[in-house]
Amino acid sequence: MNIAIDLLVFDFDGVLTDNRVWVMENGLEAVACHRGDGLGFDMLRKLGVPVLILSTESNPVVRARAGKLRVPVTQGVGDKAGQLRAYCQERGYALSRVLYVGNDLNDYEVMKLVGYAVAVADAHPLIRDMAWRVTRCRGGDGVVRELLEEILAIDPLAVLKLSSTEAASS
Repeated sequence: MNIAIDLLVFDFDGVLTDNRVWVMENGLEAVACHRGDGLGFDMLRKLGVPVLILSTESNPVVRARAGKLRVPVTQGVGDKAGQLRAYCQERGYALSRVLYVGNDLNDYEVMKLVGYAVAVADAHPLIRDMAWRVTRCRGGDGVVRELLEEILAIDPLAVLKLSSTEAASS
């Protein structure tokens, strides 16, 4: 990694999803997520990089996906900036060393707060304009993998090799 990061934080809808929701006739909702991002979160875990999903959405689908990814989640948050400030203070993370990935106006204040604000390609224009970096891919199209491999310059093959070396020595 070329930059010093204490914590990676991801919005959910529009970052880990394509910002669409399917509503079933019984009222249940479903979203689509990119499987490659799951491998990206596995790589982050193997590297020991702390991550968090921070979402305004309170739908159970957010917690279900975070659980499958084994990523901590804070959801149903109205004040993302305040919530992240408290989260970082409790854990000793410097906000100047936090990277946040967002896509919409409810991410604006939290993106101003962190050291590294990243917007997805199809983010609201104000969010793209304020971002330190903008991904090439749209929300839900592999944002985590692009962030790791292209923005943070983490070699996925080296991480996988590290994992197989650890497995062989145990």
